[in-house]
Amino acid sequence: MTASERYRVVWPRGARLVEIVPAAKRPPSLEGKTIAFLWDYLFRGDQVFRILEEGLKERFPGVRFIGHEAFGNTHSGDERKVVAALPGRLRDHRVDAAISGMGC
Repeated sequence: MTASERYRVVWPRGARLVEIVPAAKRPPSLEGKTIAFLWDYLFRGDQVFRILEEGLKERFPGVRFIGHEAFGNTHSGDERKVVAALPGRLRDHRVDAAISGMGC
């Protein structure tokens, strides 16, 4: 190889296709807020949500919860439809924050 030979180098990662957006602003407290539970119906989310609900109610008076049943299965044959409908459903229930449970 001579000093004048050049090789094209390609970065092993692909081009970024999705723009990174900043995370939503967090509420200063969950007191008096409405929290949605979202679930993919895997790995005991129903049990975990009950524990979380009990603990959060003790810590934040007036916190309210909307169960995962109101939003549908986020990992199923209908997941595209369920996820597409989430913004409207969250708005309809006046949700301030969401907890999404995912099992592997």
